[in-house]
Amino acid sequence: MSGLSGPPARRGRCPLALLLLFLLCPSLVLAISFHLPINSRKCLREEIHKDLLVTGAYEISDQSGGAGGLRSHLKITDSAGHILYSKEDATKGKFAFTTEDYDMFEVCFESKGRIPDQLVILDMKHGVEAKNYEEIAKVEKLKPLEVELRRLEDLSESIVNDFAYMKKREEEMRDTNESTNTRVLYFSIFSMFCLIGLATWQVFYLRRFFKAKKLIE
Repeated sequence: MSGLSGPPARRGRCPLALLLLFLLCPSLVLAISFHLPINSRKCLREEIHKDLLVTGAYEISDQSGGAGGLRSHLKITDSAGHILYSKEDATKGKFAFTTEDYDMFEVCFESKGRIPDQLVILDMKHGVEAKNYEEIAKVEKLKPLEVELRRLEDLSESIVNDFAYMKKREEEMRDTNESTNTRVLYFSIFSMFCLIGLATWQVFYLRRFFKAKKLIE
């Protein structure tokens, strides 16, 4: 009987182990790569929460082996059109900025000139993923265990903030739904009174018309 109890226990621990793996390894982020055709513009959009550090690294490779040179421009803007980062003739580099509010951010690559397709590689991180804990450990002289505890603390705070934001959005959506339902109810009542009034007017009008034609007394 003891041999039969092993596999279910392992199966029960497997999802928990995977969850812990994803929570404890937020730096496992895959870079995005795509081809940028001649005289084209491609943009990537992402929603990012308030007061978060955003870092990124990009590299644009000339598929022609350098013939004609690179003419690719990079621009990062928010929904209001404010430029957070801009680079003319971008080939390779890094950028960083801190968000002031929850917003939709747009990263745009634009190709100009007589250049064949270029390969763009972009790696963006934000929040806990963007922090350099090795540098923090050097500055604050933290031990490896203290660094891991700091990272877990930041990760926990990030998760709590995400849940708080989701709760806030849920409350806003509920308030919007309740407001919409109230307006629909009032409009329905107003429409009903209008129909009743119109039907009453039609009855009196037809009664006067038929009396005028002496069809009824």
